[in-house]
Amino acid sequence: MSENLLEVNHLFKYFPIHAGLFSRHVGDVQAVEDVSFAIKKGETLGLVGESGSGKTTTGRLLLRLIEATSGEVKFEGKDILKMSRTEMRHLRKEMQIIFQDPYASLNPRMTVGDIVGEPLTIHKLASGKDLEARVQELLRLVGLQPYHANRYPHEFSGGQRQRVGVARALAVDPKFIVADEPVSALDVSIQAQVVNLLQDLQQQLGLTYLFIAHDLSVVRHISTRVAVMYLGTIVEVADRDRLYDRPLHPYTQALLSAIPIPDPDLEARRKRIILMGDIPSPVNPPTGCRFHTRCPIAFDRCSVEVPKLKDYGNGHFAACHWVEEHGGQQPVIDQATPAAAP
Repeated sequence: MSENLLEVNHLFKYFPIHAGLFSRHVGDVQAVEDVSFAIKKGETLGLVGESGSGKTTTGRLLLRLIEATSGEVKFEGKDILKMSRTEMRHLRKEMQIIFQDPYASLNPRMTVGDIVGEPLTIHKLASGKDLEARVQELLRLVGLQPYHANRYPHEFSGGQRQRVGVARALAVDPKFIVADEPVSALDVSIQAQVVNLLQDLQQQLGLTYLFIAHDLSVVRHISTRVAVMYLGTIVEVADRDRLYDRPLHPYTQALLSAIPIPDPDLEARRKRIILMGDIPSPVNPPTGCRFHTRCPIAFDRCSVEVPKLKDYGNGHFAACHWVEEHGGQQPVIDQATPAAAP
């Protein structure tokens, strides 16, 4: 049996664009394009990239909160994209999500006790005093007090609300959790508390995470492996330390060069890679490598041929023609090198 809890193969998601009097189909937003990866049991896969790169869409596709255009998402060997609504309802207990915004993801008209207890009621896992006891147990587990069950979301801080969201996700004893930027809306001091909470819960309960984030420092702290997305595609996947110490893809290098360093001397000496232009529109993405319009080392092949995600040893995958033609060498990029013409 595979040690992978989740396997994603050639996943696509296009959102149709309709316009005109008769709402004709005039195009598609290519949000996720041929994405493949796997997540092992008990690990945390960090998913990083700029806004608009398709991270959140990918996370929701894995849980079938939105329907995929094509592809496979196998959870414990079973393709969830082919499951019926009844089968998916049972599977919901195994797969949960922590939403990005703790202010918008909690119903303001429900008490915290009702919010955390709702999954237990829906799946008929507890009722009456058993339900009340389980809710109190979950609140303690995430660092809140049992009496908080009688309060409403507006009575809590952002960090406390996110803890309520974590408790709700844990209510049905899931195996896999998509954490969709769970700390990006929180103060920096609170972010560390929530990240440490997620790590503690992972050790206690044997959880597996897909951790979506912008903050690469947070991702390095919590992740086992890291996948980098650009404009709907995966451009690099590697073990956390290997990716941060020896990034192969130029886009990954640019992202890592933007991480703040808490040392003025090091900050002044380090090489900052400035990408030219904005991320292209997913409605009309560039041909070939989607990054070639901003890549400082792009050459003719990059604008014509789509690079394949290849393994360059020790599970370090990258999709880059330059790296392929140079036998897996790490490209050396000059500071603020202008990008190739579109």
